[in-house]
Amino acid sequence: MKLLFVADPLESFKTYKDTTYAMMREAARRGHTLMACRPEDIRWQRGERVTAFVRDITLTDDPQDWFVAAQQAPDERPQVLAEVDAVLMRKDPPFDSEYFYATHLLGQAEREGARVFNRPAALRDHPEKLAILEFPQFIAPTLVTRDAADIRRFHAEHGDIILKPLDGMGGMGIFRVGADGLNLGAIIETLNREGAQTVMVQKYLPAIVHGDKRVLVIGGEPVPYSLARIPQGGEVRGNLAAGGKGVAQPLSERDLEIARALGPVLAARGLLLVGLDIIGDCLTEINVTSPTCFQEIAQQTGCDVAARYLDALERALAG
Repeated sequence: MKLLFVADPLESFKTYKDTTYAMMREAARRGHTLMACRPEDIRWQRGERVTAFVRDITLTDDPQDWFVAAQQAPDERPQVLAEVDAVLMRKDPPFDSEYFYATHLLGQAEREGARVFNRPAALRDHPEKLAILEFPQFIAPTLVTRDAADIRRFHAEHGDIILKPLDGMGGMGIFRVGADGLNLGAIIETLNREGAQTVMVQKYLPAIVHGDKRVLVIGGEPVPYSLARIPQGGEVRGNLAAGGKGVAQPLSERDLEIARALGPVLAARGLLLVGLDIIGDCLTEINVTSPTCFQEIAQQTGCDVAARYLDALERALAG
């Protein structure tokens, strides 16, 4: 198969932990042909089909110079997206305007016959923090608002709360405010920008000390191990990007309950790969843009998550 990865610059990959690299490595092992481009390399013009300027890549065994590209900028070759077997959208967040526009170009490519994973419309319809609102039975007390008074009321009700922007990633912009309300006003002003920006507020979950669990769901089926991202050094955030320690562990019964309830629903919408974030018994986020943690789980448990993903991709393409 010919696989096109739409991703961040290959030179920026940290191959010892990068999930897209793990996908590429498993695909190459199976004999598939690899291409790569960035979202900004995709174009459409009337009278033509959606095209990307791509590099044909071959993987090496060198962790530093991990790939060889047949083309270099600005001489990448044009590739019609509908003429490859699968387009894998793996651009990391944030989900900004340019990401949004890229999903529309990929949607046009779908109309022309391309197979895109995850589906562009599903990426747009599942913002990673707000997607949990569809499943209130699994989430903690949560408020989404621009209103400062509403946030203060929620704090008065729950005492210990977490505030976060809707467009953050890697733990960026997350604040905890305890019962004393210290700095609540300043934090609200920082996040809601005097009512111009919507904020998510959730009751603080003490179970975070045991980790913010990343539960991967592939083709509607949960991977049997999660990666618990455990906060370190007094941090409230477990995100690996914020210094959290990743510990792989078997899914709990509650993890399985949540994953089995959401998995088939999300898969039916074209989300081949989903990363559920669970703290204790509560779902906190649904990650769809570029879910990670393949390598950490594989290294600690021997569960080959990349192979599971390629199996699911091949089934989807054969179906």
